[in-house]
Amino acid sequence: MATQRDDDELVTWWGLVIEGYLATQERLMGEIAERFGLSPAEFDVLLRLVRSPEHRMPMTRLAREAALSSGGFTKVADRLTAAGLVRRAPSEQDRRVTYACLTDDGVEVADRAREACAGILRETVLDPLGHDKAESLAEAMRTLRRVNARD
Repeated sequence: MATQRDDDELVTWWGLVIEGYLATQERLMGEIAERFGLSPAEFDVLLRLVRSPEHRMPMTRLAREAALSSGGFTKVADRLTAAGLVRRAPSEQDRRVTYACLTDDGVEVADRAREACAGILRETVLDPLGHDKAESLAEAMRTLRRVNARD
């Protein structure tokens, strides 16, 4: 009987992790969409580019890191290009490589969205948990990513 109770408790804990993540992510992405008109995938791509050297990254690598299919990434890149936030640039060293690069407007929007994201996370994660618990949560998730990732 103790095993079943332990199993139920473990499953409940995991459910709480998922529910807490989903509620926080929904609020975060809802506010980012409202303030900047960005979908979660577009926001993710902008963040990855703004943190990359020269604000650019090979498109295939960016799609892989953003966990998007080739077709899904193309649609995101097309929307960001149409909005004037990203441009495509061929590699000077390898004709097969195309870079996604932030435009000046893209850098500005990405910086403002990143700042807004940090503010929302302070309110929705850091304030309720405190620094130590938030840091422990991040470390726990880093561990789970490391041991469970399929690379």
